[in-house]
Amino acid sequence: MTFVIGAACVDVLDRACIEECPLDCIYVGDRMAYINPAECTDCSACEPACPVEAIYYEDDMPAGEEVFVVENARFFEAVLPGRTSALGDPGGATNLGAVGVDTAYVASYRPEC
Repeated sequence: MTFVIGAACVDVLDRACIEECPLDCIYVGDRMAYINPAECTDCSACEPACPVEAIYYEDDMPAGEEVFVVENARFFEAVLPGRTSALGDPGGATNLGAVGVDTAYVASYRPEC
């Protein structure tokens, strides 16, 4: 189990959660941030730092946002647009820098009004 970033983060990228993460396991895509499930130890430091309350424990995702559990993992497991290999477990977001792309779902995501 791990923490997951949900829909409220799309197009926000406040980065307060990144500053609080002691493991440097929150990576920046283009439209949102993603928590690496293999690197997260469930310390919960990021959750209260999120100004839009977009971070949830995996089992506590709000109804209708369960797809973000899959998308957070997919960000690290799938080959993202413009890349030749999956990110995998880079061992820290700071050294990698902003990835600049999202999963296809997030890239095309349109929030309900």
